Amino acid sequence: ILAYKSTGECSITVFLATLFTALSVHAAGNLVNTYFDYMKGIDGKTSDDRTLVDKHLQPHDVAWLGTVSYFCGMVGYVILVMISPAKMEHIALMFFGGLSSSFMYTGGLGLKYIALGDLVIFLSFGPLTVMFAFLTQAGKLSTVTLLYAIPLALNTVSILHANNTRDMESDKKAKIVTVSILLGKTGSYILFAFLLFAPYIVFVLMGLHISPWLFLPLLTVKDVFNIERFFRSGSLRKVPYMLAQLNLLIGLLYV
Repeated sequence: ILAYKSTGECSITVFLATLFTALSVHAAGNLVNTYFDYMKGIDGKTSDDRTLVDKHLQPHDVAWLGTVSYFCGMVGYVILVMISPAKMEHIALMFFGGLSSSFMYTGGLGLKYIALGDLVIFLSFGPLTVMFAFLTQAGKLSTVTLLYAIPLALNTVSILHANNTRDMESDKKAKIVTVSILLGKTGSYILFAFLLFAPYIVFVLMGLHISPWLFLPLLTVKDVFNIERFFRSGSLRKVPYMLAQLNLLIGLLYV
């Protein structure tokens, strides 16, 4: 939509290729996370991701699926280089930046384990993905897209932060460091409140200065206060699921 407003053109083929590429890399990143969390002994009986814990798949199966997903992402990248109006070097910069961050989140440097996971998720699910989609469609970069990326990126990070706050004790035992551990319970609550409510400030500003349609996500504000109460009371088990549902609703209303 942003690219169409900017150029007056929209290619369905480029859109589908971009969607395929982004989803492939995202899936690969999730599989890498599943693999390394299990191999490092972080995932256990109380974990949300029970793919390997419950033996639905074996570690080598997850590794193979991750490889296939990255290969699919590479295929999508090659297609975009051929059909997108953007320069190859610009597409490569955005694509390999996203691919690298999806792997290094838990693989390689393991940024998730040294309190950098929140930053990686914010950049990957926010500016990087949105700017990549805009670039492949419009053929150029625009800083305006960053503003549109911020609300959903913050909401996505809130899911990770809620997970990490809930798992503080088990993460300490696994000898990994998260932002939640560094901040403690009070600091984690303050950060969570910011991640939860800041997007709505952005929506109000965008609704006032860009388009009244951007007020629509405010319809979910009642759910936000409900989630905040759950987090504040320490009932964290359901919070990530509630946030995921909120993320979906905001995304639908945001579009």
